[in-house]
Amino acid sequence: MKNIGFLSFGHWSDTPHSRTRTAADALTQAVELAVAAEELGADGAYFRVHHFARQLTAPFPLLAAIGARTERIEIGTGVIDMRYENPMYMAEDAGAADLIAGGRLQLGISRGSPEQVIDGWRYFGYRPGAGDTDADMARKHAEVLLKVLEGEGFAEPNPRPMFPNPPGLLRLEPHSAGLRDRIWWGAGSNATAVWAAERGMNLMSSTLKNDEGGAPFHVQQAEQIRAFRKAWSEAGWPREPRVSVSRSIFALTSDLDRAYFGADGDSTDKVGYIDADTKAIFGRTYAAEPDVLVRQLAGDEAIAEADTLLLTVPNQLGVDYNAHVLESILTHVAPALGWR
Repeated sequence: MKNIGFLSFGHWSDTPHSRTRTAADALTQAVELAVAAEELGADGAYFRVHHFARQLTAPFPLLAAIGARTERIEIGTGVIDMRYENPMYMAEDAGAADLIAGGRLQLGISRGSPEQVIDGWRYFGYRPGAGDTDADMARKHAEVLLKVLEGEGFAEPNPRPMFPNPPGLLRLEPHSAGLRDRIWWGAGSNATAVWAAERGMNLMSSTLKNDEGGAPFHVQQAEQIRAFRKAWSEAGWPREPRVSVSRSIFALTSDLDRAYFGADGDSTDKVGYIDADTKAIFGRTYAAEPDVLVRQLAGDEAIAEADTLLLTVPNQLGVDYNAHVLESILTHVAPALGWR
């Protein structure tokens, strides 16, 4: 059995073939797709966060809106770039959205990825400390977030407050119990997967990672997951961790599917550089008739290791088509693989 959700980058562009011409289109359609996914029996609605881009950026209003419109589906991010975040304010936003959703938030956070602008976090008022990199800054922001989400008081109360305080040191409000255990780290390497395990975060592994050894993408990703689980066990955390992987998977069940994705049937892993120093491997797209997909996906080692599969969706093709993409996987592929 697997949790199966979708991951949307929330693109919009004012072009003839786009169903999301504006930011308003991308946001409202994100809500509608989450509602449709819940009705289809999917388990999660996740959204990418990219600043300075015509994509979804501010996640918490969107997550709260989806939480108010749905009842069961998990709602999350994949991922929030912590270089840009004030962890205190983020904890308040996350607590509020999680309470609106009834405790269904699953927040993926990370050091971030290549950006639209140079060092975009500078424009948000953040700079690494002396001797730190921007990745160090992201991890420090993440550790502050984890600490305040525990809900312990840390702030000295005003002896003459505007409103009465509870006794002792004060915590951030609103506090949502359990959210601390629903934070995921988007790890691009084996080392950061181990770092996440040591800090009690779930693992979110995407369709790309640092190329560490030259093996096929799904094999490297499975090795990353096993390293994470080993470090988790050694850290002695009392609960079982969760692990997600993302994939582009399209069941070709109609002429429209074949027109859009038929050419991706011969897709293979790709290797490239995401910055001057980081060689990365990008996972293939799966696009085939359902029976062929079942055989192909059965050989994906990382999917086998994970408990959660996030299907990347082409959001600019509109809600109806993306609901069809999800339904095809849930109906024609997942049962044959024992995921349902």
